[in-house]
Amino acid sequence: MTRLEMIVLNRIERAGLPIPRKEYHFHPERKWRFDFAYPDKKIAIECEGAVWTRGRHTRGAGFIGDCQKYNAAQLLGWKVLRYSSDMIDEVGKDLKIFFKR
Repeated sequence: MTRLEMIVLNRIERAGLPIPRKEYHFHPERKWRFDFAYPDKKIAIECEGAVWTRGRHTRGAGFIGDCQKYNAAQLLGWKVLRYSSDMIDEVGKDLKIFFKR
């Protein structure tokens, strides 16, 4: 688990929310996984690291691969919440909105 994923998980716990499943395989044909997921609600959480250092998620093939993954997830009915290190304080607030529904 990356440092960013540990911090996100901590924010979820501090918000008093259920602990999500880690590294959840969601696609019937591809090997794609979400960093965290609530399968019963079809809510996924993706931690987007290295945004400011031109990490894999922000460069060519990595970016395109992520787009394909997120589009496939959407077509399967998933709601994907994406967080960079600058956004992690929003995780608990955002998830509470889904859990109130």
